[in-house]
Amino acid sequence: MAKQNVAEQFVDILTRAGVRRMYGVVGDSLNPIVDAIRRNSAMEWIQVRHEETAAFAAAAEAQITGNLAACAGSCGPGNLHLINGLYDAHRSMAPVLALASHIPSHEIGLGYFQETHPDQLFRECSHYSELISNPKQMPRLLQTAIQHAVGQRGVSVVSLPGDVADEQAPEKAAETSLVTSRPTIRPGDQDLEKLIQMIDEAEKVTLFCGSGTAGAHAEVMEFAERVKSPIGHALRGKEWIQYDNPYDVGMSGLLGYGAAYEATHECDLLILLGTDFPYNAFLPTDVKIVQVDIRPEHLGRRSRLDLAVWGDVRETLRCLTPKVRAKNDRKFLDKMLKKHADQLEGVVKAYTRKVEKHVPIHPEYVAAVLDELADDDAVFTVDTGMCNVWAARYISPNGRRRIIGSFSHGSMANALPHAIGAQFTDRNRQVISMSGDGGFSMLMGDFLTLVQYDLPVKVVLFNNSSLGMVELEMLVAGLPSFGTGNKNPDFAAVARACGAYGVRVEKPKQLAGALKDAFKHKGPALIDVVTDPNALSIPPKISAEMVTGFALSASKIVLDGGVGRMLQMARSNLRNVPRP
Repeated sequence: MAKQNVAEQFVDILTRAGVRRMYGVVGDSLNPIVDAIRRNSAMEWIQVRHEETAAFAAAAEAQITGNLAACAGSCGPGNLHLINGLYDAHRSMAPVLALASHIPSHEIGLGYFQETHPDQLFRECSHYSELISNPKQMPRLLQTAIQHAVGQRGVSVVSLPGDVADEQAPEKAAETSLVTSRPTIRPGDQDLEKLIQMIDEAEKVTLFCGSGTAGAHAEVMEFAERVKSPIGHALRGKEWIQYDNPYDVGMSGLLGYGAAYEATHECDLLILLGTDFPYNAFLPTDVKIVQVDIRPEHLGRRSRLDLAVWGDVRETLRCLTPKVRAKNDRKFLDKMLKKHADQLEGVVKAYTRKVEKHVPIHPEYVAAVLDELADDDAVFTVDTGMCNVWAARYISPNGRRRIIGSFSHGSMANALPHAIGAQFTDRNRQVISMSGDGGFSMLMGDFLTLVQYDLPVKVVLFNNSSLGMVELEMLVAGLPSFGTGNKNPDFAAVARACGAYGVRVEKPKQLAGALKDAFKHKGPALIDVVTDPNALSIPPKISAEMVTGFALSASKIVLDGGVGRMLQMARSNLRNVPRP
């Protein structure tokens, strides 16, 4: 067998770990790696226009597949561009291996052209960040990086000088078995017994669910039925827990709606399931709180806990449900279900007033029509800002759809690059980028990546010519909007100039037909929808003192707008409430 260089061995190990593509921008220090990929049929090099896109795309692929994904940047400025997407991947618990190629090894520390120290720069947004300075470190260092990314669910970064990548690798080592999935973790018996006692003693139990409930929908529903508990959720828990949920009372937080806030504050035992919900101003301080999480470092960092339970949500509930005493009193649950439906009835009125005739188009209307027309297994990627609001309020999960956004890191411009990674996992699955005009224009160059690879991503552009969420924050803080207006082109014309399908929609009656035609188109498409920049209004009781960045300390803050099909679900759940 011909001897390998370090780059070839690097690529071989990644393919054994399940990596099928590497996103990046070529550069001289990356040449040995890119050439190794060119000659390896098991991996594909995906050429993007900006390394930030590469990292976001890898993050989305990892979240869709659950497997390790990879991205790369050349030395200095190239790999520095990865950092924002890697922060997003790390905070989203997406297993991503980032290759940060480096300047010639004998020049490190001498102020060489494009010199940075990537092994240090990426430490804050990774579980593992190390430099390969000698071929003898392969393959053990790369294997260690893979184990960190997969085992701890996050980012690992390997820095590799181009000259080292081109050197001869050590004799092929024994193929060490690689970790490719995480085990389930069951809590200890002592913690389970304490939790059982607390549940049995409580009269009113509420569950608040996050992304850690992925794969545990059936177990959460069974447990809620046994203890007659309302279920609220955080934004990242929406896709996993809201569908087919007769105990649903909505979402808490800045974008919240319904009775989730009341359910978490009026219970006497709140159980946080797989959530690292960051807005502690929305969490109660005068009820007993239990948190269940697979990552022990998350336990208790948002609120005071009466019991911290280290375990996988599904396994914990499987151990717990048969042992807790079944509750028969539905008064608290039924009260919260009714309050939830009543609150949704109130906010939906603003959305239904002549919305089909309103020009500029209500963004709520766009989201509602999109929800109706999208496939049942569509992947929605969502820009940070007002698109988060529309996704939270209108996109209906069903157990097959996915909703991916920069929900923990909160970066602009994530939707398009996330869509690229999502579409590469399955070209036949519908992928819809819910983009704001600000976010889209920030990384608009990678619309060309869709064209280059003929990726059938559909970009639905909510074009209000402003940074809407920032304007909202300024308004609530009592400040005049400043620096938030965008002078935009006809984005549909830009899309057509790039060689893609593009259509501009300015009237509501054009919307459904435009979306249907774009969805039928075989390749990439952009639907530029001109939306009302004044679509939001804030209840007058909110004061500037209630705002600290995104975390509002008001208890019942809702944006004036509709809630789509969630109202229908709330009404149907009321049928379960016994009539006096």
